Amino acid sequence: MNSVRRTIFMISADAATAQACIEELSVFGERYRTHLASSVEKARKTFAKVPPSVIFLDQSAIDTRHDSESLASTVAALAEIAPVVVAGTPERQGDLAFLITAGAVDFVARTGQFLPIVAGMLDRRMRMAERVSGMVQFPKDELAGDFGEILRHEVNNPLTGILGNTELLLARRDRLPPGAIERLQTIAELAVRLRETVRRLSNAWDERHEHARPA
Repeated sequence: MNSVRRTIFMISADAATAQACIEELSVFGERYRTHLASSVEKARKTFAKVPPSVIFLDQSAIDTRHDSESLASTVAALAEIAPVVVAGTPERQGDLAFLITAGAVDFVARTGQFLPIVAGMLDRRMRMAERVSGMVQFPKDELAGDFGEILRHEVNNPLTGILGNTELLLARRDRLPPGAIERLQTIAELAVRLRETVRRLSNAWDERHEHARPA
């Protein structure tokens, strides 16, 4: 098992719920540390010091007077930092359908004995994060010269597919609600930014490797 203890950041205004969730997580062993915040705002101020591997968001930390777009926007912003497991009233699940389908968010209905389900999802998300971390390795010497090309190929090809499918959906915007159009445009913009970042990194790697070669 990875010796690095990863952090589950728990955001809940209900201290009893947060503590009960921590107790449920103990079933999976002391592999993770937890950090608590009573609101999303307080959590964001702490993320720089305590980067989360996974975020648990209890609906109690969200102002229920906010509309569904506010909830979706809040969860989407958190999902850019780490995968999110949301516990909320069943009627709020539809508000997050786009994010759930995209695989960035899990939703648990806040009814009955829901905390064991939350703990199981948090553990699953953490295991996924550990597997991904183990897959990301620095290239061996014999592959170092090709790393820039590998990076461009392995990242840009999926990005091209994301952009292509996004553009196909946007081409039928007359059939889409305004909220969906806005989210698709955000996906396209982020994909373009990521592709540009990959281009700069791979070019910098190629340049550095060229300079490192013996004359």
